[in-house]
Amino acid sequence: MPVNALRGPREIATLRHRSPLSDNGSADGNNQGIMRRTLKHFWHTGREYLTHWMVAGAILAATGVAPEHWLADLLHDAHLPEDVLHLWAAGIDMRIVLAGLGLVLIAGDIAWRQTRPVAPIESARVAELGPAAEPVPAAEPVPPDSGLPLPDKPSIAVLPFDNLSGDPAQEYFSDGVAEDIVTQLSHSRALFVIARNSSFTYKGRAVDVKQIGRELGVRYVLEGSVRRGGERARISAQLVEAATGNHIWAARYDRSVADVFAVQDEISDAVATAIGPAVADAEMQRAMRRPPGSLGAWELYQQGMWHLAKQDVAENAAARRLFERAIERDPMFAAAHASLSLTCFRAGAHYQTMPLDEALRLASAHARKAVELDPGDADAQAMLAATLREQGDMDNALVIARQALGINPNCALAHFVMGAVLIWTGRTAEGRQAVGVFERLSPRDANIATAHHGIVISYYLDRDYERCVEAARRELSAHPGYTLNYRWLAAALGQLGRTEEARAALEHSIALSPREFDVYVRDRVPWKRPEDHEHMLDGLRKAGWQG
Repeated sequence: MPVNALRGPREIATLRHRSPLSDNGSADGNNQGIMRRTLKHFWHTGREYLTHWMVAGAILAATGVAPEHWLADLLHDAHLPEDVLHLWAAGIDMRIVLAGLGLVLIAGDIAWRQTRPVAPIESARVAELGPAAEPVPAAEPVPPDSGLPLPDKPSIAVLPFDNLSGDPAQEYFSDGVAEDIVTQLSHSRALFVIARNSSFTYKGRAVDVKQIGRELGVRYVLEGSVRRGGERARISAQLVEAATGNHIWAARYDRSVADVFAVQDEISDAVATAIGPAVADAEMQRAMRRPPGSLGAWELYQQGMWHLAKQDVAENAAARRLFERAIERDPMFAAAHASLSLTCFRAGAHYQTMPLDEALRLASAHARKAVELDPGDADAQAMLAATLREQGDMDNALVIARQALGINPNCALAHFVMGAVLIWTGRTAEGRQAVGVFERLSPRDANIATAHHGIVISYYLDRDYERCVEAARRELSAHPGYTLNYRWLAAALGQLGRTEEARAALEHSIALSPREFDVYVRDRVPWKRPEDHEHMLDGLRKAGWQG
């Protein structure tokens, strides 16, 4: 194996730039350096042994018991008289003196260790690399006894579920549930899922999850049990963070098992659906705790997702910067391109911090880049469908969204895009159903306020103005920064003839974001049909708008 294979990147760079002659650049300087290092070695060795001897001697003097055989033999062979150990005439107990000297030496050694410079060799390496060099952080610290390093993205092992039924014939049911969960989770490109053949080697063994995490190189472990009696089954599952043993998520399902395979599919689907958001939330919290200097591409991406979920103009800008930094660290990071696409769209469509046409162009470019980097990523495909929808290409948006669902039926973003396309093409009931699936799959998603805004619009397009008002007020309470709802609230109230409330909502809409009002009212955005735009304007005029 090449020597450099055992060295870190900074050490390799240092070796490449270091002169064959050290210190002052001459052979004499090199010899002096060797002499200094030799003397330093003898000093450290002597200090260590002196400390060792004094500690052993202090213990012997204080207790009469030698902790080391060599010390006991030394005293026995020397035949030291009692008077040496205990000077009665002087009134001094030598054991106390020796113990005191030992403690002083130990305290001095500890103080010296605390005040010495930290890692001078590493500091010299960084200085040699120059100020422009940036340390390369490890993706994830690995325990010394770890067999496998952790992947950059969240990793999970699904253990075989325990059969608590007392009937060995029921093993097929508990194994089937765990196997189906592995299959479901494997559809997600955001997860590194250990294959069934590896995780099932722990079947029937009482092994600590920390050990499993080290041996399989995973951050999360899913474990569970199945208890079946008669025509009822109770399935329990819990998601554990392997390194700490902390529980991330847990659930219990009680089902009738008249159709065994249908129940098996239902449970595995429910568990796999719940795990995605639980892991995503845990990953965001973990990334937010990391010090800024140690962030890799994955942590930068997770921090960006945390800011993106805040639904605010400043938070959107912060998320955009973090996604850009993630791409700088890893230009092949498809998910970061997809999320950057979303921040660009929001900058133009929601917050008006860039012209809408430029925002749509950038959003489309980043979405296409994400698909180019990873065509099998369902989220990347779904984001491309979203940009097609934003450009008014509803037919192709629907095709790509369905393509994403073909890759991963549980792709929340694809269901969200499907809902938006269906609502804006007049299939409002189907659109609401798709949005409901999206919300069930990803209840804490960064798009949740936008999805609920689509529900508000769908009721208005249905001319169910009462429900539109209820939904708009509910969303404004939950997401006050999402001001787009004020416009539809004003239009719905105008249609209901509630003029004073309508006028107040209209004034709020204009005052909070006049540029947003211009984009959506004075102009027609590409994804809105002309008849739907006129319908909205009719409501706003009834609310008092003079346009």
